[in-house]
Amino acid sequence: MPASDFKARVLAITRMIPAGRVATYGDIAGWAGKPLAHRAVGTIMRTAGVAGVPYHRVVAAGGALGGYGGSEALKGHLLRLEGLTVVGTRIRSFAEVRWNGPPVTRRARTKPRVRPS
Repeated sequence: MPASDFKARVLAITRMIPAGRVATYGDIAGWAGKPLAHRAVGTIMRTAGVAGVPYHRVVAAGGALGGYGGSEALKGHLLRLEGLTVVGTRIRSFAEVRWNGPPVTRRARTKPRVRPS
């Protein structure tokens, strides 16, 4: 998958995160098809600059805020405005506000299933 496809998938998934919920860089990477690309997701979050994407809803593993253009304070403030409790640089009750991800769609089969006789 070309890098631009991955970036587009990452941004599309990030747009789906509901207000008051968060996902980790690793979550986004997995849902976008590259489960080990959490650092690439962080780079996309930092450099994409696409309007209308809730970058602040993507956090580090375990509920740590992670970076936000160099301002964890701003990221924490935005999350508080959405009703999350942020203490220091961590989200309280992280497991309860962690988003479960985009809806799962079933892929059409490309080959018919062969059943043994």
